[in-house]
Amino acid sequence: MARARSVPAPLEPDDIAALDRFVDHLWLERGASPNTRASYRSDLALLARWLQSRQVRLEAASEADLRAWLAAVGAGTGSRTQARRLSALRQFYRQQLAEGQRSDDPTARIEAPRLGRRLPRTLEEDEVARLLDAPDVDDPLGLRDRAMLELMYACGLRVSELVGLPMPRVNLARGLLQVQGKGGKERLVPMGEWAADWLARYLRQSRPLLMRGAPHDAVFLSQRGDAMSRQNFWQRLGLHARQAGIRSALSPHTLRHAFATHLLNHGADLRSVQRLLGHADLSTTQIYTHVAQARLARLHAAHHPRA
Repeated sequence: MARARSVPAPLEPDDIAALDRFVDHLWLERGASPNTRASYRSDLALLARWLQSRQVRLEAASEADLRAWLAAVGAGTGSRTQARRLSALRQFYRQQLAEGQRSDDPTARIEAPRLGRRLPRTLEEDEVARLLDAPDVDDPLGLRDRAMLELMYACGLRVSELVGLPMPRVNLARGLLQVQGKGGKERLVPMGEWAADWLARYLRQSRPLLMRGAPHDAVFLSQRGDAMSRQNFWQRLGLHARQAGIRSALSPHTLRHAFATHLLNHGADLRSVQRLLGHADLSTTQIYTHVAQARLARLHAAHHPRA
């Protein structure tokens, strides 16, 4: 007999109201993405149910309560998940403090877990060249894929920015994209001649066929005539990576990493790369300097006579 699934206990109305106010705050005041809002709400709902079983309201939790909960849910989870949970707690209780709902911050003395620096997987320049050459550009889908790959590599786009790109934000005459990134922040990104040429060719030859006579706002369309999804692009990327002889696992983000790393390898300054990537904080971009330095160290070891 299949084991019955346990149904989470319903949240108290006061806790639901507090979470609703917090999520609205994340959206209106901080411009948090839907994914961030959903994950923070999920973490806090989990905490609220745990506190509820101990007859403690979410808004009244003590430092000891929060430490006990983090310890209870932390077993077997990675440091990044633990850090995200603590971030949700910090922001929630700081909002409570700012609104006068509390007179203290119970997270003030809770230390975040140490996060090891995770270097992104990137591609060498010859690997990128093979990947870009892999699609069959005589096929409408292949030409679309070539334009998408060229644009992602030339502009350092996130996959959500690529598949969500609307036609009014493309300026072929000036070679610019108006990209809407995380938190609704916009930036202008130059395409470069190669990417602009492939995009123009796609728009002229393939997109009218994929539209199937129905107008669509999205730049990149699927075989069904609707907007490309992230999952669809991921699958196509994997197909072309295998065709290019790239055996290591790739994600759409790999081309964004390659964009940043190759710019730094060729002398770009970190601030410029930060603006092109749309990073709010320079520290986020600095991880790419480690990738570039690691590659230079390998080149030195392989080719310097006294390495």
